[in-house]
Amino acid sequence: MVSSFSFAPFVFLLLVIGGTARPFYPLPGKGDDGSRRPLQTFRPYNVAHRGSNGEIPEETSQAYLRAIEEGADFIETDILSSKDGVLICFHDVTLDNTTDIAKYKEFANRKRTYEVQGNNTTGFFTGKFQIITFEEFINIALDAPRVVGIYPEIKNPVLINQYVKWSDGKRFEDKFVETLQKYGYKGSYLSKDWLKQPAFVQSFAPTSLVYISNKTELPKILLIDEVDIPTQDTNQSYWEITSDTYLDYIKQYVVGIGPWKDTIVPVVNNYTTNPSDLVARAHARNLQVHPYTYRNENQYLHFNFSQDPYNEYDYWINKIGVDGLFTDFTGSLHNFQEWTSPNHRDDMIESELLHKIALLVSPYE
Repeated sequence: MVSSFSFAPFVFLLLVIGGTARPFYPLPGKGDDGSRRPLQTFRPYNVAHRGSNGEIPEETSQAYLRAIEEGADFIETDILSSKDGVLICFHDVTLDNTTDIAKYKEFANRKRTYEVQGNNTTGFFTGKFQIITFEEFINIALDAPRVVGIYPEIKNPVLINQYVKWSDGKRFEDKFVETLQKYGYKGSYLSKDWLKQPAFVQSFAPTSLVYISNKTELPKILLIDEVDIPTQDTNQSYWEITSDTYLDYIKQYVVGIGPWKDTIVPVVNNYTTNPSDLVARAHARNLQVHPYTYRNENQYLHFNFSQDPYNEYDYWINKIGVDGLFTDFTGSLHNFQEWTSPNHRDDMIESELLHKIALLVSPYE
């Protein structure tokens, strides 16, 4: 989903506030005394896709704060680099789709053309104006009143490594991992260190995940694009990277895969068809499956679900059996999971009994 906001006021705010090292939105206390509620690990993860971006512009501090308020287990972001080597949270390599920069003549001379994943792309590339940084994103999670994981993506590493050069000769992936380590993110999946500060590292580029495997034990997720889009770094087809042979290979480096959901359950005329066996084959190799992206808007809900996101969540969690879901509407997924949990049903029964007792005794008060 693309969020749109005015570019000029955004730049004005940055000029007024200056280069602060922290987000300028108020954050709750960190709770460093160890009293924060731990991450839940007993049901599929609620992954806030670019924050709660179905309600608030994506990858902003407000979107991440809202997602935390609404019950996200993980907040997810795309990490790019500005031309001067600052790691930032931004989905697109250009500003064209998410701002109205093209309206402003004073920025016309900043339009550039670069090769992105084999195609010439013309637009206004990120580089001059500060957006929320990777470090600011991390601090939002660390400042949460409960343990909230992060789920950053190594975004467009081929492009970044081609055009951004760090003085120490390191790669984009090196800087990415160093930032995580700076803030104490470490440990294998479900280890004591990981549970204290949970993180998944994701990428569409398998070579990036293999490269960082010797640099961090943090669990990694291989993202899988649509069936007609090859991998950006190795030019492998969807069918190659979802084959048994490849899953046997990549499981050495990742704990799971993140496919586009319509490749798991193909869609014809907006109706879902029979699911593939990808989830079963991944689970047979102890690989988790975290599909993307679940959205509440009618245009994204297939007819089988009667335009009801809860029906869609029920299908994917209870029939397909996925281990995590990337959603634009964190609150909806959280509500569904709470309302359908055994504990909630027990609480409802207890509440109904208390209500009936109150009705019985009320005439005698």
